[in-house]
Amino acid sequence: MTVPFRRLLVHWRSLVVVLVPLALSPLVVSGSKEARCGFVVVLMSIYWMTEAVPLAVTSFIPVVLFPLLDVLDTEKVCNAYLKETNMMFIGGLIVAIAVEHCNLHKRIALKVILTIGTSPVRLLLGFMVTTMVLSMWISNTATTAMMTPIVKAVLDELKANKNDAENRRRTSSLNTADSEHASGAFDPETRRKSVYQNDYEQDDRPEKTDICYYLGVAYASNLGGAGTLTGTGTNLTFKGIWDTTFPEAGGVNFANWLIFGAPLMLINMFAGWVWLQFLFMGLFRRKKEEDKKTSAEEQAKIVREVISVNYKQLGPMTFHEGSVLVLFTAVVFLWFFRKPEFIPGWAELIASVEIDDATPVMLIVFLLFVLPANLDFLRFNSNERRPAKAAPALLTWKVVHEKVPWGLVCLLGGGFAMAAASNESGLSSFLGKELVYLEVLPAALILIIVATATTFLTEVSSNTAVANIILPVLAQMAVAMKIHPLYFMIPATMCCSYAFMLPVATPPNAIVLAASNMKTTDMMKAGIGMNIICLVLLCAIFLTYGSFVYDLNDYNEDLFVSNATTVAVTTTMATV
Repeated sequence: MTVPFRRLLVHWRSLVVVLVPLALSPLVVSGSKEARCGFVVVLMSIYWMTEAVPLAVTSFIPVVLFPLLDVLDTEKVCNAYLKETNMMFIGGLIVAIAVEHCNLHKRIALKVILTIGTSPVRLLLGFMVTTMVLSMWISNTATTAMMTPIVKAVLDELKANKNDAENRRRTSSLNTADSEHASGAFDPETRRKSVYQNDYEQDDRPEKTDICYYLGVAYASNLGGAGTLTGTGTNLTFKGIWDTTFPEAGGVNFANWLIFGAPLMLINMFAGWVWLQFLFMGLFRRKKEEDKKTSAEEQAKIVREVISVNYKQLGPMTFHEGSVLVLFTAVVFLWFFRKPEFIPGWAELIASVEIDDATPVMLIVFLLFVLPANLDFLRFNSNERRPAKAAPALLTWKVVHEKVPWGLVCLLGGGFAMAAASNESGLSSFLGKELVYLEVLPAALILIIVATATTFLTEVSSNTAVANIILPVLAQMAVAMKIHPLYFMIPATMCCSYAFMLPVATPPNAIVLAASNMKTTDMMKAGIGMNIICLVLLCAIFLTYGSFVYDLNDYNEDLFVSNATTVAVTTTMATV
């Protein structure tokens, strides 16, 4: 029986694909629109969680099943796949790709590390600050993939220098041993061990400080993505679901997300920096060796030389890099001052129609494709050789086509379609009302439970998939409990980025695990502490500072309940 069972497990994906719909089929035949919508939601959730079907392919299920099950017509489903949030996401990705394409991100990274310092403690801070800043704008995966070789080059140079010093020490020991042997005071066995001991005791596993640097990069990458609205897919998933569920509520934009998210990101990053030092560098422990300071100074000198050489190899900043930097800075300012709420935004001053964040970023994207990457065409002096062909643009479509994660765009669209159908069918309202019995608990305790559950759930599943599943339910639960929906939705969204324990939790974790050759247990031991630290800080800061930023005490029932009423009326008219 064991062998057939094992053979069957090999095809577990096919079993999930076939058996799950069969197990959920009673929901289809129940006759209720909420149940039919629930069938699709649960089916997609299981496929997303198990990854029995690729995430992006699972995202196409709503286009097929919602119309066939009479939940939502095809036109409305398809419209959800390219909402304003998706366009903003695509635009942000293209700007980030332009930064990578001209190597501007590497120049920024090396310069920041040189500025902060190269002693072991400052080097860790430099790696984390650099990764965090880049991850706010560039994808977490790309940032980690860029930083990992820099970390490896530094550590390899330190290791080579350490081996040279060890060889010199061994040579000196041998000379001393020879003189002792001549005087008859030397044991041959001791000499054999002194020469060959390191060769036999070598271990491929990294040192504690090496693990510290690599984990610092992974942690900073995840934290940086949570700092801006465009930093990670889960943040944009939240914005899309918020706009779909409560279209009249507003209150979520690039500016207020940055005002709350950036300070929280910095505090979490500093806490992670201290935590890694405590765990791997012996922070607060008494130093036993007197030459620790000298050793640290030597390491800092070596690191500075390595980083300086890499920085000099980039040469002076090119026109291409400068142009991309100007456009990148411009889009950040346009996003921030579009509708900052504490002052009138530029969008309100120039137009009476609603201008969202997709408009300014697409303007910058257009300029990236039309502005030249160099000024060679301005050579009018006859003594200089004119270029044979036109200057290339700052960015080409070939580069964009290869680097944009189109599957993630589809994943966002599938989540938005699922949220729209849940609202239209009344499923979200039904689930929210069922969870209203939790109101016997203090709201702060419910928030802590939601944040903790999300943090550990995202360790074993796609962050964006988790956000798509839980955010619509939390929105309606809050409305049923007459609590501002952002009270639960923002912490849950933030916690989707707090995946520090397992390599499967997020690509940055997997990249540093492979690059460093650390044990999974090393990542888990450090990660669970980091999870707890971020959870505590998030809950404490959100309940105080976050409550002020988002005005959570001002619950306007008309803004949140009116949407549910409109959905119910629309559903009734459609049935008639």
